[in-house]
This record gives sequence, C-alpha cells and structure tokens, in this order.
Amino acid sequence: MDYEQARFNMIEQQIRPWEVLDPKVLDLLHKVKREDFVPPVYQSLAFVDMEIPLGHAESMWAPVIEARALQAAQVKPTDRVLEIGTGSGYFTALLASQADSVVSVEIHTDLREEADRKFHAHGLANIQTRQGDGARDWSVDGQFDVIVLTGSVPLLPEAYLDRLNPGGRLFAIVGEGPAMAATLVTRIAAGVQRRDSLFETVCKPLANAAEPERFVF
Repeated sequence: MDYEQARFNMIEQQIRPWEVLDPKVLDLLHKVKREDFVPPVYQSLAFVDMEIPLGHAESMWAPVIEARALQAAQVKPTDRVLEIGTGSGYFTALLASQADSVVSVEIHTDLREEADRKFHAHGLANIQTRQGDGARDWSVDGQFDVIVLTGSVPLLPEAYLDRLNPGGRLFAIVGEGPAMAATLVTRIAAGVQRRDSLFETVCKPLANAAEPERFVF
C-alpha cells in the first residue's frame, strides 16, 4: 500500500472539502503517521472516512473529525492540554506536536499501555498518560489551556469549564444520537464563556458520561 498517496488523498479529498484549511493542521496530518496508530488488523483502513475499532467498544475518530477538532482547538506551543480518552494515541500525538505538554487520561489499561509504546517510538516526550475515568472531571492535574473530550457526552461536564485557564478552549461532541453537535467553549473570564456549535456529527459516547435527568410519568 502506498501510504503517502493514501494520506495525500485523505487530506485533499476528505479533509480540505470539510473546511479544514489551517496550514499548520494540514502539515501535521502529513507529518504524524496515522497508520502507525491504527491497530494492525485495520491498517489498510487507516485513511478511510470511518471510525476504526479499538476494542472495549471504543474507536478512533474518523479523520475529518480529528482534523476539525484540531483546527478548532487552535493549540499553541505554550499550551497545556488535557485529553480525555487516549484511545489509539493518534489524536494525542497531533495535540502533542503543537502543545507544550499533554496529559491524556485513558480508562482502559491496555489502550493506555499500547499508546505509551507508540509515543515512545515516535519520540513524543511531552505526553503524560493517566489511568482513570475522566468522564466528569479530572482534578489531579490542575488547570489547562485546552481540553478535548474524545467521546461524546449527553451533557457538557461543568467541572471541565472551571478547569480551563482564561482564554482556554474546550472541544466536545455534545448531545445524544442522532443529533450531536461538535462544540467549542472558550473561557473568556471566570463565569464568562462563549459557546460555538461547529458542526453536526455522531460519535461513540464517553464511558460513564453523566446522563441527563429523565422525566418519568
């Protein structure tokens, strides 16, 4: 398989048409090798417009979602980033290639260990992985400039909004199927936020995410 041609086709035929035009993001998609983070059995599908299974009912985002999320977060070289859901480690690697440091929380031990091996192999020394459930909050590591939830949530966890530094951005896919919205929240100041709905999509829910109260007759 010609990975470079497949990568080029993914970027030009899937990602650019989906309004991903930031040259830094497009450059990163060329540099960080997606196929290295895909489970070997699915390696031939590394550049296909689909979610790729990882086990535990988890999956990688489709390439267009990864690219749009990265573009929306606008990660800067001074940023401290929190990712909830390490998964394959590919999106973590994209974040780490732009940020000062990344803390990535994964609930499944084997996924975390496999991601750690990949980070080491790629020389990504600015990533710290954590084992645990970060669906509703992650207080252990303090405040962040960027937070990304890689699974959907029915409700946006308020605790994470307080964990953003002023000017910080949180990306999450919010809602329940079939209608979910990729959402960017920017913390302007204490108690002041701006919420932007970016696009509609559907993705697997984050394990143990808070559920809305249901009205029972």
